[in-house]
Amino acid sequence: MIKYLTSYAATAAVLLLIDMVWLGVIAKSLYREGIGHLMAESPNMVAAGAFYLLYPIGLMVFAVLPNASWPRALVAGALFGLFAYATYDLSNLATLKNWPLRLTLVDIAWGMFASALATAAGRWALDRVS
Repeated sequence: MIKYLTSYAATAAVLLLIDMVWLGVIAKSLYREGIGHLMAESPNMVAAGAFYLLYPIGLMVFAVLPNASWPRALVAGALFGLFAYATYDLSNLATLKNWPLRLTLVDIAWGMFASALATAAGRWALDRVS
C-alpha cells in the first residue's frame, strides 16, 4: 500500500508543481489575454483542490498502474491528458462565445505534457519503492 501512496504522492506533487509554474508564470498572460474576462478575481481553492486530488487518481488508474514500461506509461499519460484537456477545451470552444482556438490548442498540448510528466514521476516512484 505504501508504494501506491508514494506513487500517487509523486504524481500529484509533480502535477501541482508544474501546473503552478505554468499557470502562475509561463502562461499567465496567455490565459489573461484569451479568457481574462471570464476569470475570477481569485481561484476557487476548493474546486482546485478537488482537481489536484482527483486528476492524479485518474493518471494512476489509467496510466501509471497498468503500464509496466516507461514508454507505455508515458504514452498512456499523454493520451489521458489529451482526452481530459480536450474535453474541457473543445467543449468551451463549441459552446462559449469568443473562446480562443489558440488557447484551446496550447492548453491541450499542456495537458498532454503535464500528464505525461506526472505519470513519469508516478511510475518512477512505483518502481523505486518496495
